Formats: sequence, C-alpha cells, structure tokens
Amino acid sequence: MNRRDSLKALGLTAISTTVLLEACKSGEDKVPAPGTDSTKQAGRQDFEVERDKRLHEEKFFNDHELATIGILADIIIPKDDKSGSATDAKVPDFIEFIVKDIPSYQTPMRGGLRWLDLQSLQRFEKSFADASPEQRLNIVDDIAYPNKLKPGMLQGAGFFNLMRDLTASGFFTSEMGVKDLGYAGNKPNRWEGVPADVLKQYGLEGAV
Repeated sequence: MNRRDSLKALGLTAISTTVLLEACKSGEDKVPAPGTDSTKQAGRQDFEVERDKRLHEEKFFNDHELATIGILADIIIPKDDKSGSATDAKVPDFIEFIVKDIPSYQTPMRGGLRWLDLQSLQRFEKSFADASPEQRLNIVDDIAYPNKLKPGMLQGAGFFNLMRDLTASGFFTSEMGVKDLGYAGNKPNRWEGVPADVLKQYGLEGAV
C-alpha cells in the first residue's frame, strides 16, 4: 500500500460526519457572483447563500498559517501520477472556510500550527514553512502515528489527526478527489435477460 492509499484508508475512516456534511455544502461554487440572483441556486435559502458569502469574505488564517497548512496538506496527500496534491484541489481554501463555518475548529487548528512552528524552531531554528522537506518529515513522523508517540507529542498528534481529517475531507469532496476515487455515481441498470446458466438449470433453454 503506497502513501496515498494509506492516507485514504486513514482519512476516509476517520472523517467525522459533521465535517463531511459541511464539506458537501461548502465551496466557492455555492457563493453567487456579484450581481447574480441568489434565488436561482436550487435547494438553498437566501440566508444560507448570504451566510456562505459572508464567510468567504472573512479571513481567519494569516498568510503564514495558510502556507503552513498547504505544506502539511501536501505531505498528507501529495501529487502522484493519478491526480494532483491537496493544494491542487484547493484544500487550504476548504480548511479556511470550514474553520469559519465550524468555529470549534479554530483554536485547535491555530494552536496546532503554533505547536508545529515551535517544534521546528526548537529543532532547526526555523519555522515549519521555512524548514527543508526532510526536516518537516522529521516532525511529522513523530506525530502521524498515535501508537508510536514519544513523550510530549500528544498535542501535536491531536493536531495532525484533525489536519489529516480536514485534508481528506477537502480533497475527497473536490472534483479532483472524486475522480481520484473513481466514483462514477449511480447508473441505470441494463437488463440483458435471464442468464443462460439459470435457464439451463430450470430446463428453459430457448424459452425466452
């Protein structure tokens, strides 16, 4: 099992129902362009459209925090020969929206990002975003596996679990992520008659 398959298995079983529900309703395509009639968005009330528009216009993370989120998201779901990375699927934008839509995520996310930078500063005298790829993985490897945690890594592991869930939610509810999974949706059945072996079993060959 490669890195992407492992993260799919971890992420898709760990994603909370709340996050998935919010993921399905959020996104830039939910927000009407300026001057458009919000009533034309089927199945959505005006107050829902206006709320989403307001959340998109607000900003929670600063540029450094968003850059760090993008780096960590791409470590969790990197680009491969099948599809793009988490940032290619605009996962940082998704996470920015979700923490505004579900404020209870704001403190754990911001605190986790600060924890990550503090660890990097202590180990390498630079922020996580400024560290080398090898140095970043040195930290991630210490918090990505709950059963192998070293002392003092509990907060980091909790943050990484949340980050992994949000990254997987954002990626696998995006157009790119749906294609990556190969999900084709429901398809109409095609009736091709009673199978020949069943007809033979009941002595009905040639009856249909």
